[in-house]
Amino acid sequence: MGEFPAEDEKSMTEKKRARRAFDAAFKLQVVRMVRDQGLSVGQVCRDMNLTDSGVRRWLEQFDEEAAGRPGAGKPLTAEQQRIRQLEAENRQLKSDNDLLKKVSAFFARELK
Repeated sequence: MGEFPAEDEKSMTEKKRARRAFDAAFKLQVVRMVRDQGLSVGQVCRDMNLTDSGVRRWLEQFDEEAAGRPGAGKPLTAEQQRIRQLEAENRQLKSDNDLLKKVSAFFARELK
């Protein structure tokens, strides 16, 4: 007969963490703990109950943004957030401008 696993022998799926979402301010705070305060990634992860890979990804993104390149994912710094907002606004304005050009060309042909 099969036995039930002991309480401490849960399957891997039961041990997985629930996916959590963090805002840019929190991520930036964690990055600054590593960069400015000199704490190790491992120490920050243990203290704040975070995954090593997530924190390292935030550090990489911060480095990309600091170098003036758009990092992957949502921007961490206020400057990159503003740049992304302006880029989206610029795309919308270009799209609106193209539409207006097409409409005016259409009506110019109709009036002839």
